[in-house]
Amino acid sequence: MADPAHTHAPKPAGATGVLVFADGSVAWGRGFGAAGKAVGEVCFNTAMTGYQEVLTDPSYAGQVVTFTFPHIGNVGTNPEDMESHDVPGAIGLVVREDVTDPANFRSTEPLQAWLAARGKIGLSGIDTRALTRRIRVSGAPNAVIAHDPDGNFDIPALLAEAQAWPGLEGMDLARVVSRDEQGEWEGGVWRLGQGYARSPHDPRPHVVAIDYGAKDNIFRNLVRAGAQVTVVPAETSLETVLALKPAGVFLSNGPGDPAATGVYAVPVIQGLLERDIPVFGICLGHQMLGLAAGAKTIKMHQGHRGANHPVKRHADGVVEITSMNHGFAVDNSALPEGVEETHVSLFDGSNCGISVVGKKAFGVQYHPEASPGPQDSFYLFEKFVGMLG
Repeated sequence: MADPAHTHAPKPAGATGVLVFADGSVAWGRGFGAAGKAVGEVCFNTAMTGYQEVLTDPSYAGQVVTFTFPHIGNVGTNPEDMESHDVPGAIGLVVREDVTDPANFRSTEPLQAWLAARGKIGLSGIDTRALTRRIRVSGAPNAVIAHDPDGNFDIPALLAEAQAWPGLEGMDLARVVSRDEQGEWEGGVWRLGQGYARSPHDPRPHVVAIDYGAKDNIFRNLVRAGAQVTVVPAETSLETVLALKPAGVFLSNGPGDPAATGVYAVPVIQGLLERDIPVFGICLGHQMLGLAAGAKTIKMHQGHRGANHPVKRHADGVVEITSMNHGFAVDNSALPEGVEETHVSLFDGSNCGISVVGKKAFGVQYHPEASPGPQDSFYLFEKFVGMLG
C-alpha cells in the first residue's frame, strides 16, 4: 500500500470534500450534495449541457464523472430531464466551480439539493483540466469520493477502500440497474411547453426492448419512429422474449463489462439471430450483439464520454456528430467473418457500428437518442422500425 503521508498534499483550510485515488494521490475540494463516501472509476465528460441526463444515465453506474465544462449546475434540475428513475447512475461528480443558484425557467430544484436527495456526492474546487489530462495519459483510475461537512476524513481508510475496489473490468452491472419486471412502455418524445407525448395506440410493429440499463429517451425514440415497445429485464430468457412475439428486439445501453453481461445475454441474442429476428443494439447492446456474432470487446484507455464525438459512416462517408458514453468497445482489429464495421470514431479509429452479414441486425456504439444538437442519427431508429414489416 502506498504511504499516504508521502503521496498527498496536506488538507487545505475549508476542505469538506476529497478524492482519494488508488495510487495514493489525493485531490481536495469542497463537498456538496450528499454527505458520505463512494468508490468507483473516475472518468470525464466533455458535454457543455445535459448534466442531469448524464448523472441519471444508468450507464454511469460505478463511476465518478468529471465535467470538463466548468459551470455545471447553473440551470438547476427538473423532473423532465431524468433518463431513469430509482436506478443507480453516476455515484458522484467533480466540477471546477462552485454551483450557483439556478438560472433557468424550467428548474424546480437546485443541483445541490437534487444530489443530496439521491445520495450522490459532488466535489467542487478541483482542477478538472489537470484531472482530465491525468485520465487521458494514465487511463481512468479507481478512487473514493467523500464529503463531510465538518471536513473529517480518514485518508488511510479511504485509500485502502480505493485500492480494494476491483474496477469495472469483469464487473456485470446490467443486472444491478435493469428493471425487475416486464412492462409496456408509455410515452413519446418531449416538446417544450407540452411535456412528453403519449404513446399512440394504433397498430404498430411490436419491439421487445431488453433493459441492460436503458435510457428512457431510447424508448421514446422507438415510439417516435413507429414502434410499440415492451421492456423486459436484462436476464429475460429467450423463451420469454419469443413468447411476446416480437417483430424485432432492441438491446439497450448499460454499464459494466460487456463480457461479464454477455454470460447470460449472448445466448439469448444468438437465439434471436438464428431465428432471423431483426435486432438493433445501442452502446452495451451494440457490444452484446458483437459478442453474439463472434467479435470481442476490449477495455478502452480513457473511454468516450461527451456530446461532440464525430463518427464516420463507411457507407457514404457522412460524418455524424454524436453523444457517447462508454469505456469498452468492440475490437475492430480482429472482427470475425460475417461482421462488418459500419461506423468508426474519427477521434481514435475505434469501432462505432457493426452489422451482421445476412441478418437484419446492427448496432452502434454511440447514442442516437441523445440529440446533442443536430439530430444526425435518428435515422437509425427509422431504419430498425423499417425492418419490422
